[in-house]
Amino acid sequence: MRHFTRIIPLLLLMLLPLCGWSQTDTLVVKTDSSAVRHQVLLRTTKGDIVVELYNDTPLHRDNFLRLVRSGYYDGNLWHRVIADFMIQTGDSTTRHAAPGATVGEYDPPYTIPAEIRFPKYFHKRGAVAAARQGDSENPERKSSSSQFYIVYGRVLTQGGLDWAQQQLDKRTGGKVQLTPEIKTYYQQRGGTPHLDGQYTVFGEVVKGLDVVGDIDYVETDEHDRPTTDVRIIKAIVIR
Repeated sequence: MRHFTRIIPLLLLMLLPLCGWSQTDTLVVKTDSSAVRHQVLLRTTKGDIVVELYNDTPLHRDNFLRLVRSGYYDGNLWHRVIADFMIQTGDSTTRHAAPGATVGEYDPPYTIPAEIRFPKYFHKRGAVAAARQGDSENPERKSSSSQFYIVYGRVLTQGGLDWAQQQLDKRTGGKVQLTPEIKTYYQQRGGTPHLDGQYTVFGEVVKGLDVVGDIDYVETDEHDRPTTDVRIIKAIVIR
């Protein structure tokens, strides 16, 4: 992403067709998915996780980078953890949450328009996706401003894939169909296919998937909060 300041008017006019406006009204060059991707290090109490952000989900990418650079995620708990499913964070009030308190309801008061790119991006193991409110109150599937989850999931059998497709048919009216290539990935490496085409996947884990697995299997309470806090110590843009 390039920012343009002190630029002569003629050059600016030449560049305008190639540019768009970010959520903060900053002029940025649009980049395609083949460009260099930003990476963010999540230093957690269980170890380091590195996530890479997709360029063709630019609203989510830029919002996430802004929050990371502001220190928003520093100290946040992984407040919702479900074994064989996913780990979730992004409620900044959890920094000082009392043990056993119910958490996970806060994010900044704005949403991000959906940038769902299925089947290019799907809920494979290691996928990074934005949380959101349910379809009944959020039919446009707009994303939470800060809460995100990392998929762990499980390796799927054919029966599991059939069940997932049935769920997708119900939730999307048959619009989301698992391709043969995606099915093979789920059978070999795992994920959560019943979420496909409904949430914005905007990145993936490129290092530390074992740490995601370690967090995914911690003991939790009846609200899916780990009984021993697991938190992000520091989030850092490293590329």
